[in-house]
Amino acid sequence: MIEPVALNDFLTTFLSAALVILFGAAYAGLYAWSKLRDKPGLMSWALVCYAVLAGATFLLAQAAHLNGEWKILVGLMLGGYLLAPLGIWKLCVDSHDDKHL
Repeated sequence: MIEPVALNDFLTTFLSAALVILFGAAYAGLYAWSKLRDKPGLMSWALVCYAVLAGATFLLAQAAHLNGEWKILVGLMLGGYLLAPLGIWKLCVDSHDDKHL
């Protein structure tokens, strides 16, 4: 029987998955905080968190033996997660703009 994750890759899978969760949340939180408080320095930290998120995601994909089309899907998901906060921020600003009231 083939295991989705080999036993010797379990620790790598577990730790990289934890990093994906933590740094994904940190990226989104710091991005929003940077915009809300108008602190561009926080955006740099948000991008550092995103870089760690991307590295952990590709490490997770490697440890879980996701190859071929799966790596393309991982890249597309990372691209979406990079751009989603920009779109959400624009939607919030536009929908709460005074000229719409």
